[in-house]
Amino acid sequence: MNQDCRIIKCAALACAIAASALPGVASADESEWAVRLGVTQLTPANKSDSFTALNLNFPADAVHVSKKTLPEFDIFYSFSPNIVAELVLTVPQRHTVTLGGPTQGAELGYFKELPPTLLAQYHFLPGTQFDPYAGAGLNFTWINPVHLSVAGTTLDLKKSSFGPAVQLGVDSNIDKTWFVNLDFKYILLRTDVSAGGTKLTTARVDPTLVSLGVGYRF
Repeated sequence: MNQDCRIIKCAALACAIAASALPGVASADESEWAVRLGVTQLTPANKSDSFTALNLNFPADAVHVSKKTLPEFDIFYSFSPNIVAELVLTVPQRHTVTLGGPTQGAELGYFKELPPTLLAQYHFLPGTQFDPYAGAGLNFTWINPVHLSVAGTTLDLKKSSFGPAVQLGVDSNIDKTWFVNLDFKYILLRTDVSAGGTKLTTARVDPTLVSLGVGYRF
């Protein structure tokens, strides 16, 4: 079983667990809505297939997308103390792309992306000071604009990508209103790299995201 299948099966299992508990609703004294503001470090996996372009042979993993530190804004809705939906938002992010292989370190340009993610979380110890959780859901990444080229040849990326997302995290509850959060997410994000309408390779960005934030329950 390859890595993609394992990730998708884990995401499906987590969603099934969350869905099985959805009939419960939050009690009257529990806050249904919350928000969180945080800082996230995005680290791409930078995997790609080997390809030939401009009469040069490029090895696997030659396409490199830059790391990024970005702001994160999250909105939460609690169906019950254990089951929480999370919408992950940020502002459009700019990434630099470089190319390894025969043109080691050559900068190709940049692209911008917007990656909202919707997750279903299961909280194991709701109402306690330390509340660990696991989640799974779906990421949609919109890539635009794209300004990439090599040796005068314009490169393009597939503009949209859907992929599963999984997460692990913990809320440290300061009181009934405020909490501090540490969160880890892994997203399956793929985009085709093409030149003149011909596909060269698939960039498997597959970022890992580590977030630290402060939240507020209404």
